[in-house]
Amino acid sequence: MLLILGLGYTARAVAAHAGMAVVGTTRDGRDGTIPFDAADGALAAATHVLSSVPPDADGDPVLRRYGAALGGKWLGYLSSTGVYGDAGGAWVDESAPADRGRRANRNAADAAWLALGARVFRLPGIYGPGRSALDRVAAGEAHRTGIPGQVFSRVHVDDIATGVVAAFAAPAGAYNLADDEPAPQDDVVAFAARLLGLPPPPFVPVESLSPMARGFHAENRRVANGKAKRVLGWCPTYPDYRAGLRALHHFRSP
Repeated sequence: MLLILGLGYTARAVAAHAGMAVVGTTRDGRDGTIPFDAADGALAAATHVLSSVPPDADGDPVLRRYGAALGGKWLGYLSSTGVYGDAGGAWVDESAPADRGRRANRNAADAAWLALGARVFRLPGIYGPGRSALDRVAAGEAHRTGIPGQVFSRVHVDDIATGVVAAFAAPAGAYNLADDEPAPQDDVVAFAARLLGLPPPPFVPVESLSPMARGFHAENRRVANGKAKRVLGWCPTYPDYRAGLRALHHFRSP
């Protein structure tokens, strides 16, 4: 049985691909899940445990609440490529320092799960049904920044799911799950607009964005996925944003 602590958007995709019984937690036990603080029985019965719970101001909530009971199980943790920090547009793989991110508690949680023998999945920008540039453009919420030379990596939520499942039989360690083509965010939203038959979103100054968005645009890196391909035998179904958005657009179309 797979216990997923934090059954949110990405974790639900993993559950759909898992191929085994799945029990999930949410904070309050809604939608057929169990409350996060009442998962002791499910944890005892689980053979596999995946955490998608982000760290809070005091550290990792899962390790704080259940760390002593995690031994002897397959462990997975959904982390972030943000742990690599700004690379000036250079490629980063799993050998790069993972303590450079803007969020110290995320860096620490990533390291703590690795120390427990987990498969730590470092994820870039996640998109999928209902959460993509198509949705932002259609809602009039997308923009371009015009920052020269800035690129980001991204990954379709279903490709995360297949990567996690492939790691059920893989050794512990860090794995970058990203598509094959880092690209400027401006290109992504412009392509989404073309698919929708809409004009490209306007340019806005970075200074006008929220602090979180400004922090996002302060980083620039290309995430390499070679280890996941080599060790997990994984390959993204959506190797670039164009393939992913075309598939989502087809799904959206009547």
